[in-house]
Amino acid sequence: MPRAIFDDPDGTLAMLRDSVEALSARSPGPASLRAKRSRKGDSDPALWSAMAEAGWVGLLLPENLGGAGLGLTEQAVLSEALGRALIAEPIAASSVFASVLLRDAPSSTERDRLAAGLAAGSLRVSPAWRRPSRHSAARMLAASEDQAGIALDGELQFVDAATSATDFLVVAPTRAGGVLLSVPAASPGLTLEERAGVDGAMIGSLRFERVRAPRERVLAQAESVDALVDNAVLHARVALAAELAGIASKAVEMTISYTKDRVQFGRPIASFQAVQHRLVDMWSDAEFACAAVVNAVVRQSGSDRRAARMAVLAAKARAGDAATSVCRRAVHLHGAMGFTDEHDIGLYLKRAVALSATLGQPEALRLEFVELERAA
Repeated sequence: MPRAIFDDPDGTLAMLRDSVEALSARSPGPASLRAKRSRKGDSDPALWSAMAEAGWVGLLLPENLGGAGLGLTEQAVLSEALGRALIAEPIAASSVFASVLLRDAPSSTERDRLAAGLAAGSLRVSPAWRRPSRHSAARMLAASEDQAGIALDGELQFVDAATSATDFLVVAPTRAGGVLLSVPAASPGLTLEERAGVDGAMIGSLRFERVRAPRERVLAQAESVDALVDNAVLHARVALAAELAGIASKAVEMTISYTKDRVQFGRPIASFQAVQHRLVDMWSDAEFACAAVVNAVVRQSGSDRRAARMAVLAAKARAGDAATSVCRRAVHLHGAMGFTDEHDIGLYLKRAVALSATLGQPEALRLEFVELERAA
C-alpha cells in the first residue's frame, strides 16, 4: 500500500509506526472518534495522555524543554500513521503548531513551563490566532499595552481543542506588529463558544472582553502576526498533509479488502474491470500524496526557502484532494454499507474533509503556490 518512504538507518521511523499500531490495537481510533462525538468533546483525554507518555506530543520540542528533540521527518511519519489508524486527536494544532511556537520563542519561565507541561501531557496548550473573516460580524482581536501588561478585546475563531485547553497561545496584532501571549483558559473575561465540526469534534471560538495578560505572559513579539506564526503554519501543514496521506492510503487498503470479499454474480467485485480501474486511480492518488509529503519534508533541509514553502503548499493541497476523493470513491465501492455510520469508511471521509479544510483548502493553497511561483 502507499506510504511515505524516508531513509531509516537506525529504525526510528519503523518504531514510530509500530508504536502507533500498538496503541491503535489497544485504543481503536474509530471507537475513540465515535465516543468523542457522542459526548461532544474535542479530544480523548486517555488517548492524549497515552500519546504524551509515548513522546508524540512533544516530538518537535527540544530535549531541554522536555521534548523528544526529533524533526519534521519523524513528525510526518507519526502523523501518517495516526491518519491510517484514524486516531483523530488534534496533533497538528495542539502538538505541532504549539510546539513550534514555543520552540521558536525566546527563553522565559513561562515558555519553559508551557513546553514542559505540553510534552508531559499535564497541560493542554491550544494556539488561538485565526481572526474572523471580513464578512463576519465578530470583532477583530485587538491588543492594547500599558505598564501592567496587555489587554485583549475581540474574537478568535477555529480554535482546536478549546474545551480541553488549560492554556491558550494567543497571537494578537499590536501597534508595533504582533505579540504571542499565554492566556489561561480560566481567565476572567474569556468566554468560549463551540460548534461541531464535520468529523464530530468541537471547534471553538474565543471572545475576549478586557482579558488581562501580565508582562510575564508575553512569550514573543515580532513585526507582524504572520512573522510569529509562519513557521508553525508550515510545520502544521506538513503534519496535516501526512495525516491526510495516511487516511487516503488506509481507505484504499480497506476498499481493496472489501471488494475482494464482496461477491456479485458469483465473482468478487474486485475482479470486474470497472472496479479495478477505480482502485488503480485511488491507489495512484494516495501514492502521489505520499510522494508529495516526502518532497515537502526533504525540501525543508535545503537552502531555497521559497521552494521549500511551495513544496509544503503542494503537499497539503494534493493530500487534501487525494484523501477526500479517495474516501468518497471508497464509500461508493462499499455500496450501501459505506453510507452507514456503523462502518468506519465514512469516518475516514469525514476526517479527511475536516483536515483538508484546516489551514487552507486545496484551491486556496494552489493560488498561494502560483503567487509564489510568479514572484520569482
